[in-house]
Formats: sequence, structure tokens, C-alpha cells
Amino acid sequence: MPQHTEIPVLSEEVRDALARRQPVVALESTILAHGLPRPRNLAVGLELEDLVRAEGAVPATVAVLDGVPRAGLDKEQLERIAGGDGVRKLGHRDLAPAVAAGVTGATTVSATAVLAARAGLRVFATGGLGGVHREWAQTQDESADLPLLARTRITVVCAGVKSILDVPATLQRLETLGVTVLGYGTDRFPGFYLADSGLPVDWTVRTPVEVAGVMAAQDALGGPASALLVARPVPEREQLDPVLHDRVLAEALGACRERGISGQAVTPFLLDFLVRATGGASLEANLAAVRGNVRLGARIAAAWAAR
Repeated sequence: MPQHTEIPVLSEEVRDALARRQPVVALESTILAHGLPRPRNLAVGLELEDLVRAEGAVPATVAVLDGVPRAGLDKEQLERIAGGDGVRKLGHRDLAPAVAAGVTGATTVSATAVLAARAGLRVFATGGLGGVHREWAQTQDESADLPLLARTRITVVCAGVKSILDVPATLQRLETLGVTVLGYGTDRFPGFYLADSGLPVDWTVRTPVEVAGVMAAQDALGGPASALLVARPVPEREQLDPVLHDRVLAEALGACRERGISGQAVTPFLLDFLVRATGGASLEANLAAVRGNVRLGARIAAAWAAR
């Protein structure tokens, strides 16, 4: 088993930024290894890091390389995650066996949040969260993201939860778990591919400084170390056409039932179905959301560092 006193191992750039109290934004690596086709995945990974830097912050892409959790990857390490065969998909429950076995893997939302928080990072930008799956009463299928975020003090900038999930049930679950949800510039909860899921949010913020103020209030109040979700909608001009979205999603859910797909296979099947059935439009809406979330994450990190 690899022996390291520092977990995760920080890149020199990230370590220096934290020491100087400069803004740092955590980025997940699953989108590179499992969410995009090659070679576009590497190009997107580099683009997202460039977007963070353009806003005056330091990117910290998180992954596990040869059993070593890392926050901040160089180009060669990004290439390994984006192009390497056998790169595992790691949730937070997989981190210990991955480290013990010397595995290389890309981190999901839950694993990224754990490692980023352990490294002292406070802001994490991603696309959409996992949540409660449809037909939960029969399957009991719920993403590990939700309970993990209920006990991890990190601010997650996202476009809501994936629309293939049971969004109302997910919001209810977040409320039960005590995870605060802020709508960024909106009083509606985003729908991942769509600007509006059709559901409201209780709190709205309009600037990065306001978000940083909520983060500071979390710390002052104490209590459970839960996450703060900043739900930023994809702009309407960049969203997936709502009519197309609803039609294709219904077809995808029907195909999933007909083929008897269940468990962890459901989400990748549905997402792949949407990409193919929309001619790639769902992927472009996803990437538009991620780019905007990354920019906002960098601005929030800057506002937090300036306090």
C-alpha cells in the first residue's frame, strides 16, 4: 500500500495558493474519465482549468493515481485520467480500497467533496449532483452524494441534480438531511439540462459575495458540518429544448424498464440514451452548465478568500 503522510497530496500550485490564502476551486475527474468521449474529454478538462485561472483562482482537479489521492493535477496526470484504460470510477466508499490496492481512478462528486474538504478547499464546482432515483419506493436507490454532503463542509456549485432522477424527492431528501440549497440568481431549482426543473428554492443569492456571506454564517453558527449547494441554472439560450428533453427522457425511461436495467447501470444508460437521441444536444447543454458553474465557483472562491 502506498505510504503518504499527506492525503490528499497537493500539487505545488494548490499548496502555494492555500498558503497564500488565494482562491482554489476543486474539480471532479469523473467527467473526464467516464463522462465524455476521447479525445474531447482531455480538451474539456484543460478548458475547465483554464476557466478557473481566467477568474484569478487555482484549479484543483481531484483524482487517485496509483493509490495516491491528489488535489491538483499536471497535464501528464490529466492525460492519464482522460486517456488511460482501466481508470476506475471512485465514490467516497471506494477510496480506502483504491488507496490500499494502488488503483488509479476518477473521483465522483462524493469522493471529490471528501478529498477537497480534507485538503482544506472550500469550493467545488461540478455539473449536476446525484440524487434520489425514480421508483425509489421499490429500489431504495439513492446517490451516495446526498448523505455525504450532509456531513461535509464544502460549497458545491452545480446545475441542480440530473433530470433523469426524482427531483422533488431529491429536494425533500436534502431538506431532511439539513443541506442548504441556494438558487443563484433564481428562485427556481435548476433542472441540469434545463434552466428550471419546475420546483422552487427557498433562498436566492445574486452575487459571489452573498454566497461567501452564507458560508461565513455557516461557520459562525457551528452545528453539523453540512455542505452548501449553490444551484446555478444553465442559461435558457444554452439549455436543451424542454419539449425534446421531456420526450427523449420518457423514451429513455421506457427503454430502461424494457431492458431490465437497474442499480448503478441506470444512470449511465439514461445519460447515454439522451446524448444519442438528442444528437449530442444534451451533452452540449451539460457542458454549458459545467463551464458556467466553474466560472462561478472561481468567483465564489475569490470572494471567500477575500474575507
